Amino acid sequence: MKNDRKHVLLIGVGLIGGSVALAIKKEHDAFIIGCDIKRDNCILAQKMNVIDAYTDNMEEEAVKADLIILACPVEKAEQILQVLANLPLRDHTIITDVGSTKGRIIEKAESLSFHGAVFIGGHPMAGSHKVGPGSAKAHLFENAFYILTPTEQVDPSIIAELKNWLKGTKANFIMMDAKQHDLVTGVVSHFPHIVAASLVRQVEKYASGNEHISSLAAGGFRDITRIASSSPEMWRDIVKHNQPMLLSLLNEWEKEMSEIRQLLNDGDSNQLYEYFSGAKQFRDSLPVRAKGAIAAFYDLYVDVLDSPGVISDITTLLAKEHISITNIRIIEAREDVYGVLRVSFQTENDLEKAKKSLNNRGYKTYMSM
Repeated sequence: MKNDRKHVLLIGVGLIGGSVALAIKKEHDAFIIGCDIKRDNCILAQKMNVIDAYTDNMEEEAVKADLIILACPVEKAEQILQVLANLPLRDHTIITDVGSTKGRIIEKAESLSFHGAVFIGGHPMAGSHKVGPGSAKAHLFENAFYILTPTEQVDPSIIAELKNWLKGTKANFIMMDAKQHDLVTGVVSHFPHIVAASLVRQVEKYASGNEHISSLAAGGFRDITRIASSSPEMWRDIVKHNQPMLLSLLNEWEKEMSEIRQLLNDGDSNQLYEYFSGAKQFRDSLPVRAKGAIAAFYDLYVDVLDSPGVISDITTLLAKEHISITNIRIIEAREDVYGVLRVSFQTENDLEKAKKSLNNRGYKTYMSM
């Protein structure tokens, strides 16, 4: 290792941490050391050049680091902050995290002294249905929002330095305090996951007594509740850490449900129309392909006849164009009647390329709004 190379310690070598590491490598000649409770993650990450080396001795590497990234669950990150506070870290070492909640970790960081090092909370708001360092992409955060939550005591020059470290992400940086962050992410990400999970649990109760429920839920219902398939461990920790905000939002949701209950009870056609119309207008005004708090699904719908080889033809065509498919599913297909094939992609660019290629081949395609 060259003496003049910057030293980065990545604690948690998974999808998010690995993607941050790759983005840093794009712009900086930095030596990145990985540390993970799953050694296999480190071994794979090194083979794929996501990291340069790995260690089981976090403390030994932390004292050499110019940048320390906590890409682990929030509760684990809190424990590591306590360890770092007892080490002779370099002056001006930057410590940051990638957690989905900020209140508790900022509180923890403010209670500690890092001997000249500085903690700045971070949250890159992008992800993937895939996990692990093998799925890490340098462009994962491109055009996504990357929230930074420095306290008032942090010098602006240190914030600028962290942004420089992360410029390879090509993300849109937003500054806000921890409380505002937890409100925003609670409203548009955390609470929707709770609602999706509760909808699935309700259907599960009915499914045990009605054989038709599961088969009919395989279509649109499965689509609108896709986020309920996210990691249970991750969402357990997120809701624990954003508990006060989510309880407040749940109280507001109960009031909203009371209002719709009253509308249903009254049966007023105009009021019911206005309720659904208002929801449609706001939903339709939201950016269509922008990256938000919940990972977008890049889905392309293809009209297909139920004929031998049609799926093979489509997948072969996309493979020749080097377009990666993350999922493919037949929504409906009957003999001599057009069915719909839903093909999912990891990026908007792959979706656009696939649409162009399939259209040129004569397939009719469209994207949902």
